[in-house]
Amino acid sequence: MTTTDPRDIIASAQMRPLQWGIVFLTIALNALDGFDVLSISFASPGIAQEWGIDRAQLGIVLSMELIGMALGSVFLGGVADKIGRRPTILGCLVVMAFGMMMATTVRGLVDLSAWRIVTGLGIGGMLAAINAVAAEFSNTRRRDLSVSLMSIGYPVGAVLGGLVAAQLLRGNDWRTVFYFGAAVTAVLIPVVYFVIPESVHWLARKQPVGALDKINSAMRRMGHATVNALPELSAAARSRTIAEIFQPGLVAITTIVTLAYFFHITTFYFIVKWIPKIVVDMGFAPSSAAGVLVWTNVGGATGGAVFGLLTLRFGLKPLTIVLLVLSTVMVMLFGRSPADLQRLSLICAAAGFCTNAGIVGLYAIIARVFPTQVRAFGTGFTVGVGRGGSVLAPIIAGFLFSYGYSLPIVSMTMASGSLLAAAVLILLKLGDRPAVPGQDRPMRTTPLPEPRPAR
Repeated sequence: MTTTDPRDIIASAQMRPLQWGIVFLTIALNALDGFDVLSISFASPGIAQEWGIDRAQLGIVLSMELIGMALGSVFLGGVADKIGRRPTILGCLVVMAFGMMMATTVRGLVDLSAWRIVTGLGIGGMLAAINAVAAEFSNTRRRDLSVSLMSIGYPVGAVLGGLVAAQLLRGNDWRTVFYFGAAVTAVLIPVVYFVIPESVHWLARKQPVGALDKINSAMRRMGHATVNALPELSAAARSRTIAEIFQPGLVAITTIVTLAYFFHITTFYFIVKWIPKIVVDMGFAPSSAAGVLVWTNVGGATGGAVFGLLTLRFGLKPLTIVLLVLSTVMVMLFGRSPADLQRLSLICAAAGFCTNAGIVGLYAIIARVFPTQVRAFGTGFTVGVGRGGSVLAPIIAGFLFSYGYSLPIVSMTMASGSLLAAAVLILLKLGDRPAVPGQDRPMRTTPLPEPRPAR
């Protein structure tokens, strides 16, 4: 065995099959978010018909999982920094599976809303944890690509979830959608348990009892060299808490990335939530509107993958700003599109490409700017507050339409969110390597200090 820091080994070595497998598993986990959001949209007509509820009541149900996700991201993200990434993901999957299954037993809006919040709590907490996992199991060169790949899970899950839900609802009631979601979530629990070890970065930072054995077990599974001692931690490093994101060293960064995510997610959810209604109002059938939404998500998945590859050649911050500006342009073009189904599908696919690539870029930035000890909480806080934008987006657009504003004006107004996000992001200082106090270090060029005995 060698005496070195295991985080430096992971940072500099080639990524091994297990590491890539973990990254692709985070895609599947993130896809549960996309499936959940779109599947409830497919199930909602059956819910409304069975219970005889109007659109206003149904709208409340549709927003419940977003509220749950916001709460889960903020409060459970900190749990992942305290107890570890792996147990948090497993716990959230159990909560999600339970919430989806219980949604099939309800008899009214109050019960359904409650279980939708529970499901959202699990999704929100898991999103914060898997963003950290994708970053921490990657080497330095592939880190932004890995986080980008994780982020495309949402549109992939939305496309596949929509297609599956459409098939399930042929001849079955709306509950089958949640049965399927609960089953898929339950299947992923043992997969995560056996595939994903605890993050070496988290173990090296928190150093719980048995940390050295767990680190070496994970290193052997990944095919990397083991170490004979835990890295030395200063007294200041040991005293850090998740509240650090609100302290002088990080509060400016927290504010910038949170505002950027909030503004851009408002534009993104305007497109996601309003495309079906707008297309139907143009005179097309609901099935055609659903097809346009599918193309939007296909564009989103493609945009996320392409963005990840581009990070290997271009700077993360300028690339993200460019995509945010392009998002503004494409959403404005959507508002001026003629009532032509083929052209609408093409423009919406392009809008999905740009808006989701912008989200992917923001996820990668979030993973880079927050240090290990607050990475999950920083992600959770940013995404949780940003979900406020997802709740406000359809409401703001709805009021603008009700006040008589035309589609071009509404689209231009909602597109400004991405432009504001780009403007805010200009203020962020982001180098090739993090320079935040307490952030993961660059590769060492000097010998390590004498290790202390393992606990």
